[in-house]
Amino acid sequence: MHLRLLLLLALCGAGPAAAAFSLSLRGSWRVRSQNRSLELPGEVPGCVHSALFQQRLIQDPYYRFNDRNYRWIALDNWTYSKNFVIPFDTGEWQKVNLILEGVDTVTKVLLNGVPVGETDNMFRRYRFDITHVVKAVNFIELYFQSPVIYADQRSKAHTSYEVPPSCPPSEQEGECHVNFIRKEQCSFSWDWGPSFPTQGIWKDVRIEAYNICHLESFTFSPIYDDRTQEWNLEIESSFDVVSSKPVSGQVIVAIPKLQTRQTHGIKLQHGERIVKLFVKINKNIIIEPWWPHGHGNQTGYNMTVLFKLDGGLSFEKSAKVYFRTVELIEEPIEESSGLSFYFKINGFPIFLKGSNWIPADSFQDRVTSAMLRRLLKSAVDANMNTLRVWGGGIYEQDEFYELCDELGIMIWQDFMFACALYPTDRGFVDSVRAEVAYQIMRLKSHPSIIIWSGNNENEAALMMNWYAIQPSDMPTYINDYVTLYVKNIRKVVLKGDQTRPFITSSPTNGAQSVAEGWVAKNPYDTHFGDVHFYDYTGDCWDWTIFPKARFASEYGYQSWPSFSTLEKVSSEEDWFYKSNFSLHRQHHANGNSEMLHQARLHFKLPQSADRLRMFRDTIYLTQVMQAQCVKTETEFYRRSRSEIVDGEGHTMGALYWQLNDIWQAPSWSSLEYGGKWKMLHYFARHFFAPLLPVGFENNDVFFIYGVSDLHSDRNVTLTVRVHAWSSLEPVCSKTTKVFVMKAGGSALIYKEPVPELLRRCRSCTRRSCVVSFYLSTGSKPLSPTNHHFLSSLKEAEGLQKAHITAVISQRKDTFVFDLATSAVAPFVWLDVGSIAGRFSDNGFLLTEKTRTVLFYPWEPTSKSELEQSFHVTSLTDIY
Repeated sequence: MHLRLLLLLALCGAGPAAAAFSLSLRGSWRVRSQNRSLELPGEVPGCVHSALFQQRLIQDPYYRFNDRNYRWIALDNWTYSKNFVIPFDTGEWQKVNLILEGVDTVTKVLLNGVPVGETDNMFRRYRFDITHVVKAVNFIELYFQSPVIYADQRSKAHTSYEVPPSCPPSEQEGECHVNFIRKEQCSFSWDWGPSFPTQGIWKDVRIEAYNICHLESFTFSPIYDDRTQEWNLEIESSFDVVSSKPVSGQVIVAIPKLQTRQTHGIKLQHGERIVKLFVKINKNIIIEPWWPHGHGNQTGYNMTVLFKLDGGLSFEKSAKVYFRTVELIEEPIEESSGLSFYFKINGFPIFLKGSNWIPADSFQDRVTSAMLRRLLKSAVDANMNTLRVWGGGIYEQDEFYELCDELGIMIWQDFMFACALYPTDRGFVDSVRAEVAYQIMRLKSHPSIIIWSGNNENEAALMMNWYAIQPSDMPTYINDYVTLYVKNIRKVVLKGDQTRPFITSSPTNGAQSVAEGWVAKNPYDTHFGDVHFYDYTGDCWDWTIFPKARFASEYGYQSWPSFSTLEKVSSEEDWFYKSNFSLHRQHHANGNSEMLHQARLHFKLPQSADRLRMFRDTIYLTQVMQAQCVKTETEFYRRSRSEIVDGEGHTMGALYWQLNDIWQAPSWSSLEYGGKWKMLHYFARHFFAPLLPVGFENNDVFFIYGVSDLHSDRNVTLTVRVHAWSSLEPVCSKTTKVFVMKAGGSALIYKEPVPELLRRCRSCTRRSCVVSFYLSTGSKPLSPTNHHFLSSLKEAEGLQKAHITAVISQRKDTFVFDLATSAVAPFVWLDVGSIAGRFSDNGFLLTEKTRTVLFYPWEPTSKSELEQSFHVTSLTDIY
């Protein structure tokens, strides 16, 4: 029996009755199906799918078509049960509680055959009083109801009107009515993920026994007083006081590095009590604020809070406190109608660069600390400073936010509502209110979270009428929307946290949506708020198709993950682009053909007679296409930060869709399932660089903008080189005089008509040459080398088959790849199969005879392993 006894408080002068005990029920439980045909061990935290897989009763759920084959698991009603012994005399305790940190999702909870509670929300902590039920030897059972059947029942019970959408598109092979259950919305399927509606105890479960009183929760918020220019700390603790007499004592708050130590007297009456303390931070000490990645340090201060209460009772909490301010600025802009939409951190305007986060796995028990760190570290390694935790997944685990605090990743935190309308009956709304209050309490002390957002795309779904609602019915749905997100969620947020902004939706027109009664006629208006933008038929190399918006919080293009990632969950018969597997894995309507359409605009499609080679080459080309498309769009947003053109601009955020994958399939991600970097992620490392030259054409004129996220001006020069596809020697080169690149802005730094550029480089035509450019100071490069294609690559003249070799050597924990090429090579892709790690650069334009690239392994490997796995591809190799 896996029982872990944790003595929380030492026995003190008041005798044994003054102690409190916590008994974890983590570990091995029994799991059984409704008809008892299956009974097996299952780990907690965990879920039924994982238990079945661990006992080898099913294959890997991600293998081939198993999402379809294992649909029966979610349709059954499962039971979790466990025998456990209480290692203390239960009669000595005034209160014994069962604490469930996370139950997925709908259960009846029985202890020793007695019902003690019910759950219906995956995102809440449940606490059930078991004082009069618990014994020395106990048997606990959680009777789960199929989430699919529950959602269907709740939908049918909502008879007054439909709450769309009923079911996901057929391509997703998902389940229906997910909007009726407070569960991870994408677990019923999404356009990038499978349908695995899990059941299980997905977080900690424990027994807590105590006398007198117990500390239930603890949270805090640093607050900056603009008037006095000093920091304060608001600490909020909740107690369950079981003593009939008041409990008095002291609270001692200590932050040694800030020379802050304060003592407060408290008196707790019987019942549920909340204690709020206001701590003034020593004004004479200089506080180092928390900054986002790329803007400064992530300084935190260790704090202890000691509660010393009557009878020798004491509680101690330790935490790291970070100080930072956040403001969402929505104000008029010169030469533009509408309002700005940007964030100031510590008073400094910051361009938000990053992506959107989805759950890292369909089965949360498989998400390890190492996996989270690898994914989040990959974000900052690509010069990102922001992730949006998207509203169709989960509120992430504590460690996720702790890592974001440590790494300097700002979090745009959605509440878990996405792409749907939702019911507003009393039971549903009450459950949501409890969910929001709990998540605010749990998360608000994290400096990484800079905004709360009510939902994903529901304002747009409603006002753009995705669900073909009759005009006469629209007031009902608008009323439901305002009821849920404004009268309830917003109200709970403002009560629990006034230190960061709240918006009702994304996309939204922000203050303008509020002015229009919380729903805007056009939530995609580029003059307000944020936008989501997708266009798979327009030419992604044409920057004029993109919205010159205030903030782009979603945009992107699909690609396939690498063959080494797909190989693990497929068989040989699956390895071609139009296989059943390839169609099954694509959950976005027409996604596979849209990728080829976009690729065909600028590249020749692969033509190999070898089916496997054709599949590998097509995968490669989809990654080239995706990387180039998202690069073009992101660079457009970055160069739009300081200008207004025809009333549009002042773009201050670019968060592409999406960072990570939930399984091995085509998607919009830049990181594959398992963390391998796609070509897009290597491109992101460049296009999110703190100092970047961006090239584009307009009316046959070539422009270069300089973009800076830096806090200070820089003296720089711009070097512009023109290369012929047929030669490794530059055709011509031009370096500007030294100029000042202003901090925190974008500006035009170079302009030349393309015909003049071609005349200057005499042997060049649009089809025979390519332009590269970079910023430097002296001989030291300050930016990545960027490039601009003067024609589509399918029209390029002079491109030759490049013979690229690599000599691999080891330098401590890093491997050095010394490359040599026989010809100019676009989109050079270095691949080491399933060896975990990343290169210093990849997918690059190789215009020099030699180049050195580093490989950073994430797990131990060797030179010989790398040599055996290494494969290099460039564009001409696929023809």
